[in-house]
Amino acid sequence: MELKNSTENVEIQLIDELKGKGLFAKKNINKGDVIFEETPIVSTQFLWNELYKYKACEYCMKSLETAEEQARRLSTNPHLSLPHPECDITDQSPYVDCPGCQVTYCCELCRKTALDEYHQVLCMGPSRLSEDNDHPLARLQETWRNIHYPPETSSIMLIVKMVALVKQAKDKSTVLQKFSQFVKNTVNEEDEIVHKLLGKQFQEQLELLRQMTADFIFEENVSQWFTPEGFRSLFALIGTNGQGIGSRYGCLNKLIKN
Repeated sequence: MELKNSTENVEIQLIDELKGKGLFAKKNINKGDVIFEETPIVSTQFLWNELYKYKACEYCMKSLETAEEQARRLSTNPHLSLPHPECDITDQSPYVDCPGCQVTYCCELCRKTALDEYHQVLCMGPSRLSEDNDHPLARLQETWRNIHYPPETSSIMLIVKMVALVKQAKDKSTVLQKFSQFVKNTVNEEDEIVHKLLGKQFQEQLELLRQMTADFIFEENVSQWFTPEGFRSLFALIGTNGQGIGSRYGCLNKLIKN
């Protein structure tokens, strides 16, 4: 995450070398206050969540569903109709698709930013929507889903997007500097974190994911990430520093309030 060292409400301080950085309040914060806002260095939708047709912006992960669409998905009733549709303030007019793979963004700015940062590398083109999608990225995603079942806590796509950011970046050192600021772990701690993410057979599964990721998106400038030790460290990095975000059925809540 990118957050200035100090904002009106909070500031970042180093706790210690083991825990890393912490977020400290600078004043009393009331219920309902926005504590801080930040831009993720890299973010992605959980893959099972995406497979189950929860529609979110590919870049910022904003929900793209209307209240009725969300209610139909959650109830598995495609014919469900909600009363008072005029109270749903969801505006879908700014939504735009990638012309190559048809993935959806909440606005043109998100589409353009994703394209400039990583999507040129990751766009699967028309194959994304085919039932027999044999694209290397689609195979990697399917392998991940067969290893990491709900409730989801991470995604192989975080690593894929990290590599894509480096691959597309004109100034690669700046991108790598952002990643270097995260908390790192010892070898024993890394094994424990990866075990939690991948389960009992994590060593075999980790090696499979490493090989498939390298086959798809190997990048010479971060070749150390694709060694067995480097790939394990990447998994530990996202396991330690990643943060899951839930939508909390936002559009339904807004409809009820309205």
